[in-house]
Amino acid sequence: MSQADLQRIRVERDAGVAFATIDAPPLNLLGGALFAELGALVDEVERDPAVRVLVLRSADPDFFIAHGDVETILRAPQRAGPPPVELPFTHRTLDRLRSMPKLTIAQIEGMARGGGSEVALACDLRFAARGKAIFGQPEVALGILPGAGGTYRLTRLLGRARACEVILSCADFSADEAERLGWINRALPPDELGPYVERLARRIAGFPALALAEAKRAIDAASHDVAAGLLAEQTAFERLMADPASQRIPRMRRFLELGCQTRSGERAIGASCEKLGDS
Repeated sequence: MSQADLQRIRVERDAGVAFATIDAPPLNLLGGALFAELGALVDEVERDPAVRVLVLRSADPDFFIAHGDVETILRAPQRAGPPPVELPFTHRTLDRLRSMPKLTIAQIEGMARGGGSEVALACDLRFAARGKAIFGQPEVALGILPGAGGTYRLTRLLGRARACEVILSCADFSADEAERLGWINRALPPDELGPYVERLARRIAGFPALALAEAKRAIDAASHDVAAGLLAEQTAFERLMADPASQRIPRMRRFLELGCQTRSGERAIGASCEKLGDS
């Protein structure tokens, strides 16, 4: 897939920065098509020697990426299999946002729950609009868990206790709260967010590409084994998906019945998580 094939992501290149704007109405749901385009974008940016910084942002002021498409998850086969021994495409793609020798920045102006939060978490830096951005990991309320890096990356960033609060409460967190927890780098006023990210991206893109790549490599060397952490998450996710006693299917159906996957319903997902067990 080339840039000409991207239907849901617009890419503009300028002075070493690739500005990638996600535009997948109505909610920027992270379904198969958008995820495939994210993978193609990563391929393209990684191969382009002129690009040193990738900025992910959204054309929709209300949604960065809403979350993973629950209807798609419901259609996934419910079968047990051997524990995975290698990372699936989802983890490999998102982890390249961290591991590729380019800086990656998430500019978050609206809602980023579930898979949307996990895309942002995979980036090197995250900046969000104060009073507009909302973060959350509602998966446990739906009978699964954050399966695109959320359990690993939130624990690394926030510490175990705070990660437990975020993941197990399934609550919403404002940009200011996310900043205090360490989920994002900074919360900024909405009119200052775009200019700040652009200035930072252009500044860093002006530095030597090899120095940027080696600095990222050295920083990652100080971390624990990322692949092992993601593989443990994937194993747990697959157990939940395959368990016939799991409550995930009725809870996901209830999620859709409550209109949670609509523009209006998305605003109340944090509160709706408490109602998913109701018949």
